[in-house]
Amino acid sequence: MRGALWGAVAFIAVSSAVDARAPAVAPFERPDEVVPATRIDELVGASLQVAGIESAYLCSDEVFVRRAHLDIIGTLPEPLVVRAFLQDRRPEKRARLIDSLLERPEFADYWAMKWCDVLRVKAEFPINLWPNAVQCYQRWVREAMATNKPYDLFARELLTSSGSAFRVPPANFYRAVQGRKPEDIAGAVALTFMGTRLASWPQTERENLARFFFRVAYKKTDEWKEEIVCLDPTPLGPFDATLPDGTAVHIAADQDPRQVFADWLLADGNPWFARAIVNRVWAWLLGRGIVEEPDDIRPDNPPSNPELLAYLEQAFVASHYDLKALYRLILTSRTYQQSSIPQSDGPEAAALFAYYPVRQLEAEVLNDALRWLGAEPEHYISAIPEPFTYVPDDERAIELADGSISSSFLEMFGRPARDTGTDSERSGQPTDAQRLYTLNSTDIRRMLETSPRLRAAIALRRGNRRDQVTAVYYMVLSRPPTPTEVATASAYLEAGGRTPKQAVEDLAWALINTKEFLCRH
Repeated sequence: MRGALWGAVAFIAVSSAVDARAPAVAPFERPDEVVPATRIDELVGASLQVAGIESAYLCSDEVFVRRAHLDIIGTLPEPLVVRAFLQDRRPEKRARLIDSLLERPEFADYWAMKWCDVLRVKAEFPINLWPNAVQCYQRWVREAMATNKPYDLFARELLTSSGSAFRVPPANFYRAVQGRKPEDIAGAVALTFMGTRLASWPQTERENLARFFFRVAYKKTDEWKEEIVCLDPTPLGPFDATLPDGTAVHIAADQDPRQVFADWLLADGNPWFARAIVNRVWAWLLGRGIVEEPDDIRPDNPPSNPELLAYLEQAFVASHYDLKALYRLILTSRTYQQSSIPQSDGPEAAALFAYYPVRQLEAEVLNDALRWLGAEPEHYISAIPEPFTYVPDDERAIELADGSISSSFLEMFGRPARDTGTDSERSGQPTDAQRLYTLNSTDIRRMLETSPRLRAAIALRRGNRRDQVTAVYYMVLSRPPTPTEVATASAYLEAGGRTPKQAVEDLAWALINTKEFLCRH
């Protein structure tokens, strides 16, 4: 790897003291207001003012088009799309881009991936759904994302489903749990739909919640590895139970206790349900929850902005649990569209959302980005070689249904094992092994050497270094280069000792190793 380009292509990061607002940094931010303030921004701004914290500038269009693609569809934008967006002079172009991305098929792929992490969609130990049940389950989740199924209906179907794991997809919710005791199931329910860890509850309250799931039973069939989720058929009389808010309920002998619990959980005004999902979605889009961690809601872990959390909860319920409406509400806010360059430093600025946090790309998204650049298929591994575990060469990592199917790249870059369903199971922390891989990997070298996209850049008006540099920047960083970057990179391409092909590959490899490429910002 040639190192002459590092200083010119490194990602810029600037911070300042609260009492001295730094100038906007091109090409990453803009000082003018191009996004109308929303209720979200009013609530965030009020909390920042009380804390004496300065908010960041708005991100530039160059940053926004890449950020929106990565956050909404987990996919890098095509260079032509970036160019068209940057040339668009309509004031509502950011909102229009958000709307168009929410309708892309990749939206369903990407958000199904996120939900399959939460729902522990995995064929092998310790979840043991089995591959064909995984495929059935993941397709159901993806279809729910594609059709924008109301979230309360999505949750109800998961909580109350019974039937074959191969034919009734949401019934797999009760199979994708480590342990099958009522306490184990109750823990998965609380984590998934209430955003709380049952271990933090008093013993009596844990037992009360588990009582709603003590009739869940599992039955084998004659079909290989098929299992049916059902209610225990043992005759049982009526009984009393206590809901998490302390309400006593009487459950008749012919009632499904899960239905009683779901009716309570999904009722408008429930203190748990809407709050948990809006906090989770906020964390997915803004890098941290209003309650942090997003699946650790408890009385002694208060929200950083209670009014903001309450507003999002009310808006979500008023939308009839429309997830896309929730995404749109957050994505169109000035808070989401802030620069990642803070004007005020310190942990409180992050907790109060004074800037957009820089985060490493998910393993699957980074894998797909590199394969898109290099047109090189990934080779996945599975412990069970059967038809359901075959992955076509053109299938993207965000489309993988089974958490048991992986690759050395995905494991190195922190893909979750899907064993627990907790947010912290996915690692976004960079490691030495990751950096060594991006610097020295023969995989990346081979991708760059055979990349049709780079070949097109080399052939583009052959000999015009500015055009070649610009094409590579659009491909890798989704933006045009600055004049300084053009001058530095052009000088490198024109220097002797390497072919034009090698020089362009070096430039692409240098850009791949920048924080600007490896992270969402």
